[in-house]
Amino acid sequence: MQLIEPDERQAFLATLQRKGLTEGEFNLLETDTTDPKGDENVGLQGYVTVTRLSTQIAREYPIGFETGWVQHFRQDLEAGVFDKPE
Repeated sequence: MQLIEPDERQAFLATLQRKGLTEGEFNLLETDTTDPKGDENVGLQGYVTVTRLSTQIAREYPIGFETGWVQHFRQDLEAGVFDKPE
């Protein structure tokens, strides 16, 4: 099951486009940490690992109900976190 919602994916792609980057420059890896025996009202939980392929710099962001991972990614991208290390 996909953890990243379609609107989150579109926001991610829009963030890349605003920075002049393409989807192919990054890899997204979703990891589901939802407790299968847990309360169904909580919804899906996990994290996404975003890796910039050219630098191999990766960051993990929690995903699930109201986590705002795309905003955290945008802040890191704008701060140069994914740029080549000096």
